[in-house]
Amino acid sequence: MSEQKKYVMTYEGVKKLENELEYLKTTKRKEITEKIKVALGYGDLSENSEYDEAKNDQAFTEGRILQIENMLKNATVVDESEIPTDTVVVGSKVKVYDYEFEEEVVYSIVGSAEADPMEYKISNESPVGSALIGKKVDDEIEVVVPGGTSKFKVLEIRRD
Repeated sequence: MSEQKKYVMTYEGVKKLENELEYLKTTKRKEITEKIKVALGYGDLSENSEYDEAKNDQAFTEGRILQIENMLKNATVVDESEIPTDTVVVGSKVKVYDYEFEEEVVYSIVGSAEADPMEYKISNESPVGSALIGKKVDDEIEVVVPGGTSKFKVLEIRRD
């Protein structure tokens, strides 16, 4: 029997998933039911693309509901008041100096379920995120990333 994956999450990440789950179970399911009813009214299901699309949408939505429920069931929520400011952990905001781009960047270290690179929320399982875990101010790291090797210096660690 395989071990269930534990999802390390911030309180904000849990709330976001709970809100998505609520939307999918209430609003989205009703919308899909209506689409299926309308598509059934078109008759012959063998050539009914609206019906096929609605059923695919239903399958995707139900899969996402199961995925979110599993994440929430196996979530370990980080207590933000216990996040240290001397060491990088999940829940930390880390200001680093990126040597390649010669700029300062602030990353939020989050669990894989709430990672969003476009908002500088990086997973503790990503190459940069995992390399930052456990580091302190003034530590330097080199990380192999898909585009080569990146070098960073930790400038500041805080919690928000």
